[in-house]
Amino acid sequence: MKPIAEELNTIINKYRSSFQSIDEDEFNFKPSPVKWSKKEILGHLIDSAQNNIRRFIVAQYEDKPKIVYNQDKWVALSDYQHYNRDDLVQLWWLLNKHISHILKNIDAEMAKRESETEELHNLKWLAEDYIKHLKHHLHQVLNLEPIPYP
Repeated sequence: MKPIAEELNTIINKYRSSFQSIDEDEFNFKPSPVKWSKKEILGHLIDSAQNNIRRFIVAQYEDKPKIVYNQDKWVALSDYQHYNRDDLVQLWWLLNKHISHILKNIDAEMAKRESETEELHNLKWLAEDYIKHLKHHLHQVLNLEPIPYP
């Protein structure tokens, strides 16, 4: 899991300052009432980090925990649209630093333990999927080449 942790650390350090280059109006723009703004997408990444922290920890001591969340409700109820940009970026970065730290400490045997999201997956798979999901949304927010995510 150490290589995944290192990749995550590289990604968040690489992109952390990039959020400042997005114009405030663009960052806050909602394409429609039911579509997220770039700010809300970043908030969604925060929610994803929080739920994955729980998966990475709980699956190490409980047998196949089911940890799911309603992403639209989390974004709406957290009111990311009205969050301070710098605080939002800092929170995203710190949560991901924490995930990196957790992943570094998961040994190969523990990485085989499973958690249920919509399906049952081992921690290694969940960590790799977390990176794919993160990159997909970072590329959306930062107007980079799209990365498909199932």
